[in-house]
Order: sequence, then structure tokens, then C-alpha cells
Amino acid sequence: MAETSTQSITIAAPRARIAEVICDFPKYPEWVSAAKRVEVVEEYEDGYASQVRFVLDAGMLADEYTLAYEYAEDLSRIEWHLVAPSRIQKAQQGSYDIEEHADGTSTVTYTLAVELSIGMLGMFKRKAEKMIMDTALRELKRRVEG
Repeated sequence: MAETSTQSITIAAPRARIAEVICDFPKYPEWVSAAKRVEVVEEYEDGYASQVRFVLDAGMLADEYTLAYEYAEDLSRIEWHLVAPSRIQKAQQGSYDIEEHADGTSTVTYTLAVELSIGMLGMFKRKAEKMIMDTALRELKRRVEG
């Protein structure tokens, strides 16, 4: 598996609200700039998505893939992995860890490891991962706090 990257952000909301936004996959195109279409393919008995299909277009990088999701019982951790290789990804593993604080805020830590099918120099890959994570966390914060 590829190297893992991690970034965190503080959001002025409790864990439940943040998890609600993260888990509402069909609404991603409303707030995730690269998401063109997102659909829940399979659900667990409790109604949470177990597999989600994404169609993303981030300019030079466009891809379609399906992720399998698992959830901590208290939604403090939401994790996923790529179901099958896509056009540009061999593998993807990621998670959101949501730590709730007494002041009503929460720290969201986004961890991501992607193995690409296409060759990319390490420094460019790390820069792309940083940009993806920065954007994802900023968009999540804006959606939750907005």
C-alpha cells in the first residue's frame, strides 16, 4: 500500500452533525467540488452505506470507483477502501476520525493512502494528496458550519 497522509481540522459542531454530513453521500455533489455523481450501491441493515460509487472530475484527474465503508458504533471513525481497481487507482484506504471536545467543537482527522495505476513522481503525488485533503477538509467544514 502507498504512504499514508494525514491532516486535521477543527469544526464548530458535534461529532453527530459531522458524521451526518459525511454519511449523506447522495448530497456530495452539492458541496464536494470534484463530485459529479455519488450513489449508494449497497446499505447495511441500519441504513448506513456499505458501498458507494463515485464519479469524480477534478480537471486533469477524472475517475469512477466504488468504496466500501465501515463505521465505528459511535461514528467516531468512518473508514473506507477501494472495492476494485479503477482507471487511475490500484488501491485506496482512508478514514475520518472525529474527536468531540467539551466546547462543542470536534477535530476531524482525515487519513488517506492511494496507490495510483499511473506513474507519478513522489513529490507531485504528495502535493496532490495534500491538495485533495486540504480541499476535502475545507469543504466539509464549510458544509457542516454553513
